[in-house]
Amino acid sequence: MAAPLRRVCFSLFSGLRRGTGSSGLRWSRQKTLFSRAKGPPGLQARVRPLPLLIATGSGYLGYDQYGRYKDRELQKLGIEVPPRLANELQVTIYKSIPTRLLSRAWGRLNQVDLPTWLRKPIYSLYIWTFGVNMKEAAVEDLQHYRNLGEFFRRKLKPQARPVCDSHCVISPADGKILHFGRVKNCEVEQVKGVTYSLETFLGPYTWAESLAINRNEDDPSSFQDLLVTKEGNELFHCVVYLAPGDYHCFHSPTDWRVAHRRHFPGSLMSVNPGVARWIKELFCHNERVVLSGEWTHGFFSLTAVGATNVGSIRIYFDKELHTNNPRYNKGSYNDLSYVSNNNREGVSMRKGEHLGEFNLGSTIVLLFEAPRDFTFSLTAGQKIHFGEPLGTM
Repeated sequence: MAAPLRRVCFSLFSGLRRGTGSSGLRWSRQKTLFSRAKGPPGLQARVRPLPLLIATGSGYLGYDQYGRYKDRELQKLGIEVPPRLANELQVTIYKSIPTRLLSRAWGRLNQVDLPTWLRKPIYSLYIWTFGVNMKEAAVEDLQHYRNLGEFFRRKLKPQARPVCDSHCVISPADGKILHFGRVKNCEVEQVKGVTYSLETFLGPYTWAESLAINRNEDDPSSFQDLLVTKEGNELFHCVVYLAPGDYHCFHSPTDWRVAHRRHFPGSLMSVNPGVARWIKELFCHNERVVLSGEWTHGFFSLTAVGATNVGSIRIYFDKELHTNNPRYNKGSYNDLSYVSNNNREGVSMRKGEHLGEFNLGSTIVLLFEAPRDFTFSLTAGQKIHFGEPLGTM
């Protein structure tokens, strides 16, 4: 047995040296492949982009969530933590998502009539998901709403939202109070610690000709000073966020005269409070409709801010307004004056009167002039309903 075994081993060793035999052939082929390849063998492995993308994204999300967890723990200890703002690259990536196209597609889908047998299951799922109170709806029968659009824009029972008569300014919509207070240094807070420029948000001060009140234009020190018309007054703001389950119409917050409309085409990023804490000047990036005019104490404005799936902003008395158009020039805006030779007063609105609607849910920003003793009766993050008071003097 020893002799045959030695012959086999000798033949295998000889085959390896000569590059023959099965083992030698495999080694020869590998050597040939490596000699033809450019670079180290490890780089020749096939790169699979999807698993790599998932792994990288999961790692980043995990790291981000861990950072947010640490922030929450510090806040529980009473330590103030600065907001974690998105950088320019993150904002650019987010804006590259075709949210305007998706919003138009969602709008068309909302207009498709549903079969009668399918309406109740779909609406019931939406009600359960977002906590909708259908007992407040003017029509509680779910089969009455032919499509999702009608359901989103459902009206309320007249007695469901009594309008407060003892306060001069009321909430224009159902929602959550994101922030409120005095405007300082031409900066407005969208949430605590995250601001945006007042001038960028409202646009250039060119609507003065629509207003017949005297303004302090003698060497104003800032854009904010242009908006304050009376001595002893200050500029105030309030931000109301409408969630998907909220009542989607908005109303006049006070008795005032609407003199001018400015429409800013733009992105349709989410205005969820979490995103509002992440992206600086979010409201300035998004499409919005600014209504400006005056009330008994001077300047008053209401801005309807669009969001993802809320490309359609409707103002009832303005039939020329068309939002979420397929094409627009970045940084552009469209102006319309409601003051004309035949209508010198503009559009007069009464407190609580229907003003407009969103397709799903978004944000209302109020900017107004008032005496210094005006005081908000609100807390940040509180739930508020249309008709409830915002503050008093």
